[in-house]
Amino acid sequence: MIIQELRKLIESGEKIDVEFKRSRSDITKDVYDTVCSFNNRNGGHIFLGVKDDREILGVEPEAIDKILRDFTTAINNANKIYPPLYLTPEVYEIEPEIKIIYIRVPEGGQVRRHNGIIWDRTYEGDIDITRNEELVYKMYARKQGSYYVNKVFPGLGMEFLNSDLIKRARKMATGRVDNHPWAIMNEEEILRSSGLILTDMETYKEGITLAAILLFGKDSSIMSVMPQYKTDAIYRVENVDRYDDRDVIITNLISSYDRLMEFGKKHLNDVFVLEGIQSVSARDRILREVISNILAHRDFSSGFPAKFIIEKDKIYTENSNLAHGIGELRLDRFEPFPKNPPISKVFREIGLADELGSGMRNTNKYTKLYSGGIPSFDEGDIFKITIPLKNIATAKVGPEKESVGQSVGQDVGQGVGQEEAVLQELILKLINKNNRVTKKQIAKEASVSEKTVERQMKKMTNVKYVGRGYSGHWEIRD
Repeated sequence: MIIQELRKLIESGEKIDVEFKRSRSDITKDVYDTVCSFNNRNGGHIFLGVKDDREILGVEPEAIDKILRDFTTAINNANKIYPPLYLTPEVYEIEPEIKIIYIRVPEGGQVRRHNGIIWDRTYEGDIDITRNEELVYKMYARKQGSYYVNKVFPGLGMEFLNSDLIKRARKMATGRVDNHPWAIMNEEEILRSSGLILTDMETYKEGITLAAILLFGKDSSIMSVMPQYKTDAIYRVENVDRYDDRDVIITNLISSYDRLMEFGKKHLNDVFVLEGIQSVSARDRILREVISNILAHRDFSSGFPAKFIIEKDKIYTENSNLAHGIGELRLDRFEPFPKNPPISKVFREIGLADELGSGMRNTNKYTKLYSGGIPSFDEGDIFKITIPLKNIATAKVGPEKESVGQSVGQDVGQGVGQEEAVLQELILKLINKNNRVTKKQIAKEASVSEKTVERQMKKMTNVKYVGRGYSGHWEIRD
């Protein structure tokens, strides 16, 4: 690493993958805590001879050899760091006659402990998670690539599943693909082919998996094995302190998908958009991607309920996650990682999802068409998706409680399509808010062209422009 890169790291300050330690004359115990936390998480950079406020103190020249020797000995000592690590600290003269020690810690393939303690890394620093069973499980799952949904229940048979739901899944799969292999399989064979019946390696008994119960289980079966399971759908536009509508969903994943889609369609207008020369429902495409994500890719070992929330200016989702990185994901360097392969496989077979990694690209594409915005994807122990919206997406058609009055109910929504009614409703709202609003401003707010606004306003017999030019204003007639 060159001096300029080191300086840039120091100038950026401490964060989840950068840590400063004074350690001028001796190496302190907490350096090894940070080595373990970085190795257990995503790797990082440790600087010895730098204060927390980025001031470069340097390491005392006569102490450098001892610090290097002590550090190398400690990380190779299984009684101190377990399993042992092999790192090479480097000495750099960062400023004239001021030397620091730089330690690059990679992400490890095993869970490491310092003096028997498991350390993890967050934005706040190093945290001891040894006694937190949930966090320890998540760490081992990240390292071992194991999947919680493959947990086998040898005592549960096919009677704990909804037979009609499996038949529906077969119909959905065969309706999409000619000669689909499920067409000639019975229900048990479908489960086996999807990896939903496995052998418990502890008891060597066969049984249905947690994934099978989540996908096809009866509600009582799901609650018996996972009482914390829940998906919360919230619509919050008028009553921002609580909610305007809510659906608490505690059922199988396939039915949950249907209910979340219905909830989204109920509260989001299907704004007309073109993909090339073809009309598409960008709203439905966005809903499909974000809903399949919170259902198929969540960490089911966590008690954190998945959330699907619609607000005036955005949709956002939250679900527990086995993170393989921290921070915002970028489309140009995103590397997808399978979270629950057996659930994802069934979702792909029945058409509720596409290949791994396509969801982020599709969401980005259709959000631009729907609202002109760019979605964000934040990776962490809680995975978050945010979809920006324009007012036209959540504008209601029909009478308003406020000053729009009866004119909306009389002139909007009668004799026009839903899209036109929604746009006319929004125009009336914007005029009530500012009677000097321009057509250009309305077009920008509605995410449509200025010509579309002009065309709709000509149809609105209850709206008239009084005066001339910039000195005039809009009036709404009763």
